[in-house]
Amino acid sequence: MKKILLICDLFPPAFGPRMGYLCKYLKGSEWEPTVFTEKINDQTFRFLEGYCHATYLNFYDAPAPWMQRLQWLWCFLTGGKERKMYRAISKQIKDQSFDLVLCSTYRTFPLTVAARIAQEKNLPLVADLRDIIEQYSGTEFISHKLPALGGLEKIIAERFKQKSLNSRNKVLRQAACVTTVSPWHVEVLKTFNSNTKLIYNGFDPELFKAEHPKTSKFIITYTGRLLSTAMRDPSLLLQALAILQQSGTLSAEQCRVQWYVDPQSQAILEAEAAKAGVSRFMDYKGYVPAAQIPDILNHSSILLLLTNRSTDKGPKGVMTTKFFESLATEKPILCVRSDEGCLEEALKEAHAGLAARTVEETVLFIEQHYKEWKEKGYTTSAIHKDVLRNYSRPDQAQQFINIFNKLIKKEI
Repeated sequence: MKKILLICDLFPPAFGPRMGYLCKYLKGSEWEPTVFTEKINDQTFRFLEGYCHATYLNFYDAPAPWMQRLQWLWCFLTGGKERKMYRAISKQIKDQSFDLVLCSTYRTFPLTVAARIAQEKNLPLVADLRDIIEQYSGTEFISHKLPALGGLEKIIAERFKQKSLNSRNKVLRQAACVTTVSPWHVEVLKTFNSNTKLIYNGFDPELFKAEHPKTSKFIITYTGRLLSTAMRDPSLLLQALAILQQSGTLSAEQCRVQWYVDPQSQAILEAEAAKAGVSRFMDYKGYVPAAQIPDILNHSSILLLLTNRSTDKGPKGVMTTKFFESLATEKPILCVRSDEGCLEEALKEAHAGLAARTVEETVLFIEQHYKEWKEKGYTTSAIHKDVLRNYSRPDQAQQFINIFNKLIKKEI
């Protein structure tokens, strides 16, 4: 049995499906992962627990919430999490041996920890970057909003950004291999490590399957977060709903837009819907466990992806897990606004729906599938199955395994 030391920022039961599914599909292979991650109070991916041994490290253990907030701010400013994690992992693996180190992160933490341990144990390091700072339109990459400090918070955020990038890029240059999630990410990261590989996010075929139950209402569904309208802009959808409402094509009694989002995202959406005059169409459901998502998607008429045009100041390379899971249900996908990049290209390749650039085509897309729903009671999308197969979690696990095997054989 070959052993992986997997160090990551997030892991089930909290968010972190990419590594959770990897561990699920490493079962039965020659590779066995041992996981170290941060303890997060989140049960979204509880169903992905138990596929490997995982240690959860608590960095914010103060008794009161305000004290935990101070702990977070101290770690944010000083890098205290990295020191704590390094000490904890080093102590626990002192007498263990591994064949390689894999680190998965959405920003930088805990790349430096993984790199230090890999160097000390003379092991190859695979750096898996799910998201990178360059893809964000602003400071959305910072997990908690900084307090207002009279403009000082902007200086702190910029210095944190530069420090994070410098630290990350130093590790990337040392890594034996870098893996990431979109063609855009590959191009950016190749400037720091030429051995950068594309492994998309995807869907679990055991969970996400095409089912087409009839529904009593025409349902447009979104699951996820809305960090900002600069990153994810719902305006084309809301404008289209306003037009269809005014023309009498859609009514709030027949059409519901269901948002499975956190309270912060809901606040943004409520304000945007009110401005567009379509608040009556909206249902805010809150976050639900990920195990419920397949059934929610299958009972939908249109599946919504939110993004924005990929520009210097806009989001870049966004290929979310929800895109691939939506593909697997074979429901029409509406992406607003089109990124005019890799997501639009993937939608077209799969023949899965529309990456909308104008309100007019958004209106036509909704009208088309509303008519289909009225005739059949459900909607479908003629997905290209050969494209769909490329995005399965088992296939992606095999891509990781191929990289691991080549690294220990020194073939890459």
